Amino acid sequence: MNKIAVSILNCDFGNLNSEIEMINRSDATWFHLDIMDGVFVPNISFGFPLIQAIKSKAEKPLDVHLMIASPDRYIKDFKAAGADWLTVHYEACTHLHRTVQNIRQEGMKAGVALNPHTPVSFLEDIVADLDLVLLMSVNPGFGGQTFIENTYEKAAHLCEIIERKGSKALIQVDGGVDTNNIEKLAKAGINIFVAGSFIFRATNSIQTIKKLAHETPMKR
Repeated sequence: MNKIAVSILNCDFGNLNSEIEMINRSDATWFHLDIMDGVFVPNISFGFPLIQAIKSKAEKPLDVHLMIASPDRYIKDFKAAGADWLTVHYEACTHLHRTVQNIRQEGMKAGVALNPHTPVSFLEDIVADLDLVLLMSVNPGFGGQTFIENTYEKAAHLCEIIERKGSKALIQVDGGVDTNNIEKLAKAGINIFVAGSFIFRATNSIQTIKKLAHETPMKR
């Protein structure tokens, strides 16, 4: 079964409790929370109070994706708010190895995200220390964008690096994931699929998550 991380960015925040309960009852693996600061990306999402509220009701781990500048300042705060997995952007970290160490020292799983233009080869020296690599298949900042086709090639290249380095890192993809491309992504080596607008715009969100989760077996 595919691991589905449901992005709440496109959920109905006026009915947040029912949306959380829907995800709890579904075949989703994680809640995916996109944190945006209006600096690293041209959008603002939500902060610690909402993360805490979701954590109090979520029955699945919180996968927190930081699209923010200087993420090191807030690592302890995200742990306190309830993050189980914390992913920072390669492009936002001056001392990436130190940042990854700090995340792990707080007891969270550590991930690194790459923007569409950033080569996966940049992770050669750190991938063995990661629990997760997130490939952005759209430019970060907004939901509902068109999937970037070069992602398949990047995923295959990343698989090769992970295997060669003896890393146990999972590969996650975020942006434009739907039933038309999830099988090809899985065959390219993706382990975890972030989906938001495709799920929340569907007539039946639980059935949509189920279809994504069972679309095709994972390669790795």
